[in-house]
Amino acid sequence: MDNFSELSGLKQWAALVLAAALVTVGLHYTLFKSKREANAAAQQNLESKLRENAELESYRPKLKDMERQVANLKQQLEIERRIVPDDKEVDNFMRALDAEAVKTGIEIRRYTAKPVATREYYTEVPFEMEIDGPYYSVLNFFDRVGKLERIVNISNVLIASVKKPTEAKTKHTYQYAPNESIVATCQASTFFSHDITPATASAKTKGAL
Repeated sequence: MDNFSELSGLKQWAALVLAAALVTVGLHYTLFKSKREANAAAQQNLESKLRENAELESYRPKLKDMERQVANLKQQLEIERRIVPDDKEVDNFMRALDAEAVKTGIEIRRYTAKPVATREYYTEVPFEMEIDGPYYSVLNFFDRVGKLERIVNISNVLIASVKKPTEAKTKHTYQYAPNESIVATCQASTFFSHDITPATASAKTKGAL
């Protein structure tokens, strides 16, 4: 074959065109093709993201409402935890009753723990109580306990005169103040959420059991 420099101008030009065509074809099937495929994949991913953004954008007007709903649910949960705590908090329960006793001017002589009862969604923790004081003060105490933030049920109430306290099935007789007229025994039950396994609560005693 003749050297390239020995070819005529027309043949040299044809050879260059052919070489350029071969290089172009080679690039088309190698580098350019891979670039096109990468660009197509990137474009497809971009379109997918744009569709997702468009779908999420439709929720933007509802975002504030959703945030308010979440805040309200948190507030409701906090209220429910105060009404029915998720911890036994027996000490706080007794302190609450003691505080109401002081406010109403009665005496709580003893707390005796009774067997706990586990229900489907909550646990009931009952205590037998013995109290004494003026008649209306005792009634006021029961009324105030019924209005406590947390749920406390008073049941099995027995009332007797301070002169015959055993008629209320009291455990002991005490030195009653001159203004005291009645003694009472009752069961005070508090409640805790079901996910807490209650241990047997210890009795708190004021005076001998």
